[in-house]
Amino acid sequence: MSRADSANRTDRGRRTGRTSRVRPPKGDPGGPAPRRAAGLTVRPLDPLADAGLVHGWVTHPKAVYWMMQDARVEDVEREYLMKAAHEHYDAFIGLADGEPAFLMERYNPRYVDLAGLYPAEPGDVGLHFLVAPTDTPVHGFTRAAITRAMTELFADPGTRRVVVEPDVRNTAARRIFEYAGFTVVRAIEKPGKDAYLCVCPRERFEQSAAGRPVAP
Repeated sequence: MSRADSANRTDRGRRTGRTSRVRPPKGDPGGPAPRRAAGLTVRPLDPLADAGLVHGWVTHPKAVYWMMQDARVEDVEREYLMKAAHEHYDAFIGLADGEPAFLMERYNPRYVDLAGLYPAEPGDVGLHFLVAPTDTPVHGFTRAAITRAMTELFADPGTRRVVVEPDVRNTAARRIFEYAGFTVVRAIEKPGKDAYLCVCPRERFEQSAAGRPVAP
């Protein structure tokens, strides 16, 4: 996953993304990221309040494919201020029992990041997804987090497909996306990386291991 191409960042406008389904933040946004699979919610990312938190995530060695390894806190703040002002971007912090634990970005691939690289269809929504690094991982947490992220995107009835573009070297991301129902369409060349274009229609997510209801 990468940042939006700088050429696309000049487009500014009022945010139009849906926020009615996200809950307000709980607890200290700078606190540790626990690994509890229960109680996952999302809230809008605050570029000013969350910059330090997100900086620690995106500059961690495990986040090398996020392509912000050398970023400063002020770079992260600037990045998300631009995305907050962008008509076709929304960023969210995922919470585990109220504590920050993952990052998700929703974007319109017709206009940013994948613009011109594939024939976008009506209802396509792009996703960037990053689980916060931790020294105490819990088995199954990443699967729970991608399930929560996908559920959030498909909660909008206008979303027909979710699109991702992981680095071709990022096998861990490909595995988690496959779990959620994504299939590889083809390889694409992006600024700074070679990626796989992967898509997940609503029906495929619902039929995937991530989308199937858990038995009580």
